Order: sequence, then C-alpha cells, then structure tokens
Amino acid sequence: MKNQTFFTERRKELLAQMCDNSAAVIFAASEQTRSLDTEYSFRQNSYFYYLTGFNEPESVLLLVKTSDANTVVLFNRDKDRVQEIWHGRRLGQTQALKCFELDQALSISELTTKLPELINGVDTLYSCHGETTHGEDALKSVMSTLRQGMKQNLSAPSVQIDLRLILDEMRLIKTSEEVEIMRRASVISANAHTRAMLFSKPGVFEYQLEAEIMHEFASNGARFAAYNTIVGGGDNACILHYTENESVLKDGDLVLIDAGCEYQGYAADITRTFPVNGKFSPEQKAIYQLVLKAQLAAIAMIKPSATIKAANDTVIEIFTEGLLDLGVISGDFEQAMTDMVYKDFYMHGLGHWIGIDVHDVGDYRTSDRSRFLEPGMTLTIEPGLYISEDADVDPKWRGIGVRIEDDLLVTVEGNEVLTKDVIKTVEQIEALMAGE
Repeated sequence: MKNQTFFTERRKELLAQMCDNSAAVIFAASEQTRSLDTEYSFRQNSYFYYLTGFNEPESVLLLVKTSDANTVVLFNRDKDRVQEIWHGRRLGQTQALKCFELDQALSISELTTKLPELINGVDTLYSCHGETTHGEDALKSVMSTLRQGMKQNLSAPSVQIDLRLILDEMRLIKTSEEVEIMRRASVISANAHTRAMLFSKPGVFEYQLEAEIMHEFASNGARFAAYNTIVGGGDNACILHYTENESVLKDGDLVLIDAGCEYQGYAADITRTFPVNGKFSPEQKAIYQLVLKAQLAAIAMIKPSATIKAANDTVIEIFTEGLLDLGVISGDFEQAMTDMVYKDFYMHGLGHWIGIDVHDVGDYRTSDRSRFLEPGMTLTIEPGLYISEDADVDPKWRGIGVRIEDDLLVTVEGNEVLTKDVIKTVEQIEALMAGE
C-alpha cells in the first residue's frame, strides 16, 4: 500500500475548498470488457486515484463537510474468499480502515441505502459530472430517493457543482512528491527510448521497437504505457497518432517514437526521431535540426509568468523562416506568416499539461493557451514537422516526419527538463547508434 500521507492531505485541501454543509462523491473506474468474458487491464479513475491511491474497482469516496466535522467514507468491495481465489485479493473494510485515514469503511453493497443517509440534508453536492456512467446512474438514484423522502425527513441538495472545477486546479500544480514520481517515470521512459535506438536497424518491424520499449518499462516497475505507443517509420511518422506499428523499418528512413510509461499513476511522454540505420541524410538532418532549434528555443521560454502561446509563436516563426531558407516553401516571410503556410507541416499545438493523465487536466484559460505559467506546473514541449509523401514540395523532402518532445517542470528559476536523460542532438544520436 502506498504512503497515504499526501492522499490524506489532498482530501483535506479539497474539503477546505468545499462549501459549508456540502458533500463530494467520487467514483472509482469500472472494469471494462475486452471481449466476451475477458477484461482490459484495470486502470483507476484519475480523480479517484488522486484522492485515495486506491486501485480497486467498485469503490466510492465520500467527503462530507458540516459545521460540526468533516467525514471521510470509503465504500469498497467485501472480502470474498471465492472471488479472491479467481480474481485477486480485495482490501475489504477492516483493512481499509487500517490503511487509509477514514472515518468509515462500508460495503459497496450498501451504497444505495447508506449514501442517501450520509448526504441527507446537505445543501451542496459535488461530483465529477459525466465522468462515469455508473456514477451518474448511482447519483440519480440517490437524488431521487432524497427528493421523494420528505415523509422520512429526507432532503436533497439544492445545488450541484462539478467537482472538477476544484480538482483540476489542484492537480495542475504538482507537489514535491508528485514531481519525484514523475522524475522516475521520465528516467524509465528515457532509457526505453535509448534502448529502441540501440535496437534499430533496417529490416526490424515497428512492433519490435515497441516491444523493446515495453520491456524496459515493465522491467523497471512500470507495467503499462501511459498511452498507446507510436512507432512510425518513414511516411508513417507523418500520421500524428499512428499506432498500428506493423511496418518494416527501411534503410534510409527516419523512425519517430512517441512513448512514455505510467509509473505509480503518473505519465511520462517523450518523442524522439532518429534514422533507422543510424545516419541522417542531408535532408533529414536539415529538418531535424530545424525542429530541434525550435524546441530548444521554446524550452528556454518556459518559466513563471511565461505562456505556452508565446513559446508556440516563436516556434512558428522559426519553422517559417527555416522552411523558407531550406526551399521547402517559397515566398516572403511576412506573407508566409500571414498565410500560415506552416500549418501544412506543423498542424498541432506545442504541448499540453502532463500528470496522472498524459493529457492532464487544468484550464489553459483560452484556446491559444495564454495562461501564465506557475511553479509546479508540468507540461510537454513537442514541436514537429511532417512532410508527407504527397506534399507539394521537392521530392527530396517527402516522407520526412520529425517530432521532438520533452516533459518540463516549471520552477521558480525557470524550468527543469524531466526527460533530459534521452539524447537528442544529431551528433549524439549518430554516435550512440554507431556504438561509440
């Protein structure tokens, strides 16, 4: 069982921000059917995990705040010898009380009867609206029971608020404990990328590089990837979310790998692009150097009071000027900027928040991501250029897709690149793959 101290502190922080005479209900994830009678590997609901660190389905966390006291209740599965023989151990209520700082631990089978009793009379009900279907159904039933129970002195909350308005802001600023976990996730993921570079050669399949990455993850305590791994050789790199990973890697092509592990509930997210045979062609090197230049410039801008928008604007200028200098596009710089020609080759944003979810929660304030950065925020910086085989450019540039992505922590002084342990200069990559 994980150290419960910082989960307890999060619950206290949430309770402090809740209205007086209110309750918050957070539902665990449910098991998902893969086919017929088999399930996908269970992955806990991020909000529930954030507040509990508890990794079982069929669980509900209840926080009640009144003028008299704060109450923390966990509903979870009963101990069941037969079920545990077939499907694994369950914590049960007695052990839950020992492991978590709870006021009560109740059987999940009592949810429909006990939950209405526990929230009866509160003015405000918080929940993550629409987060889980089973959660929505359960709350509808509870509200119906309370609304129809006037003769039993029952009353339903008059106000319902989306709990994510509070939790998303809490999750956006990482604690020192979270940062340490993310550092470890970054190291594991960085080593996996290095392993893939060393394994790469013409004739290897994309899925074989993926297997090397997954082996490195699992061997270091990260059983699962934080998202579906992308291994795109040649023109496949120009498909932003390519996950088939089924093609053979060809001599003379680049391969783009976007992969990160999930470690103790937190994600890493790294992209590296390198030549299958270990040697960049002149055209590949030119595009790669341009992307790296843009990424380094953007990283240098990440600090408190800066914005993702400003960093992205710089990337766009660097890309536009660079593509003109290389002759990939033609014309005047100012006109190219006005016409947003870069969008043919750079069609996604510069980065995103990262944490328990790889695309983590937190308000960007505006669609162009102009929120001021603060210490404790964690985000990715991932510019890329993608020149597909059917692009209207000189054929020598076609089929080149390059993305370089790192995870950053905003610090008081500037930033820390959490994923710095994986190399990314042309010289470093070629030397590593040459066995130097």
